[in-house]
Amino acid sequence: MGYIMDLRKFVGHDTLIGVGATTLVFNEKNEILLNLRKDTNTWGIPGGSMELYEDIRETAIRELREEAGISAKSLELVDVLSGKDYYFEYPNGDKMCTVIVLFKVTNYSGKIKVSDDESIKLEFFSLDNLPKMESRAKAILENIKSGKIKI
Repeated sequence: MGYIMDLRKFVGHDTLIGVGATTLVFNEKNEILLNLRKDTNTWGIPGGSMELYEDIRETAIRELREEAGISAKSLELVDVLSGKDYYFEYPNGDKMCTVIVLFKVTNYSGKIKVSDDESIKLEFFSLDNLPKMESRAKAILENIKSGKIKI
């Protein structure tokens, strides 16, 4: 079921601190891969929560494989993000203060395809023409565009 879901049995919808990995995948046109999320019907960046005893790089690789069907061959650490911009309340009322370990995927294999039940579709977008974004993903991409996050 997963670590966070197990904790939810005890704390309900109260705010948790969760550590996760988010993966930036760019194509040859320097467009970023986004996933249309089923839970919020907004676009996000592939990633998710770390499981017990998992290395954060393993989290990034697992989440990318689960959400986009591709295998990251090499990752580059970009930044560690936290704070008010990365607070999120899920549609079911679960509250999360997220610590995001942000990676850039520099090499991957496989064909990009929806591989889980969390996404509706996957698509590449120009940073100058982004769709309706999930709040944490929006904060990441705004900070990339402004130069606060260097990729």
